Amino acid sequence: MEERITNVALNSEECNSEYTLRPQSINEFCGQTTAKDNLSVYIKAAKQRNESLDHVLFYGPPGLGKTTLAGIIANELGVEIKITSGPAIERAGDLAAILTNLNDNDVLFIDEIHRLNRAVEEVLYSAMEDYALDIIIGKGPSARSLRIDIARFTLIGATTRAGSLSAPLRDRFGIISKFELYDKYELAEILERSAKVLNLNPDIDSIKELAIRSRGTPRIANRLLKRVRDFSEVKSDGRLDIEITGQTLNALEVDELGLERLDREILSTIINGFNGGPVGIETIASAIGEERVTLEDVNEPYLIQAGLLYRTQKGRMASRKAYIHLGLEALFKEEE
Repeated sequence: MEERITNVALNSEECNSEYTLRPQSINEFCGQTTAKDNLSVYIKAAKQRNESLDHVLFYGPPGLGKTTLAGIIANELGVEIKITSGPAIERAGDLAAILTNLNDNDVLFIDEIHRLNRAVEEVLYSAMEDYALDIIIGKGPSARSLRIDIARFTLIGATTRAGSLSAPLRDRFGIISKFELYDKYELAEILERSAKVLNLNPDIDSIKELAIRSRGTPRIANRLLKRVRDFSEVKSDGRLDIEITGQTLNALEVDELGLERLDREILSTIINGFNGGPVGIETIASAIGEERVTLEDVNEPYLIQAGLLYRTQKGRMASRKAYIHLGLEALFKEEE
């Protein structure tokens, strides 16, 4: 699949450098004010009682800081954090191995928790509620149940699809926080911090422009900042000003709304190919030669949030704003 600047999944470069840009304390974390302020209270209360923090569920679009905030929670509690993901825990034995190696009050972070195997999820229920593992030894009539006590830990789950979580699992989380897309002021603050970490000195106009075009996502903002750095070092004298920033964004085909080529192609296909919709997502994917899951997870959320695309029972429809953005307002027809 083509590597795109607005793909919020971590790429190979960012797996190594992402951690250097992540804040380490709750005071350094920008945005998500409600979740952050409430967690600060819960963390202080847990420390005063010398207890483990209640289990925490973060949900919302990718790239908004769920993993970062999980690490901050562990830092604030002064405990270790074990990081894994739902697809990586294939068997109940894998989960048991992780849980039995945790110490009191430690944090276990499971990304993409909605993708846990059902058998693994059922073992997790007793671990979260009773801090014990119920393991079946043997098969058939000779099978017997063994209960193993484990340390009192805090599970932090992260998901981009809260609706895919089973009700029994969701109900076992004491703290549930939704992550929202960031506004341009919060993104500007994040970019200023990242620039300092990377020893860069962009001007204020560059920061503002990057914040506007980052689709409300810190990971995309940091990615764009790094690309501007590359262009400034190769095609300029190393200064990060608005001129080189604009040149970089144009080269990446990221427009003033943060849309890239594929986003515009989706809207253009709906408008020109299907009279603005409604049209099914499978049809759109086939028309532009992309996978449905890519459109649903990467492109659609922001297009809908930006007011460019509607989801209806009959399919996807382009909004008037999309027509205007693409310079096709003359083709727009009001619904009868």
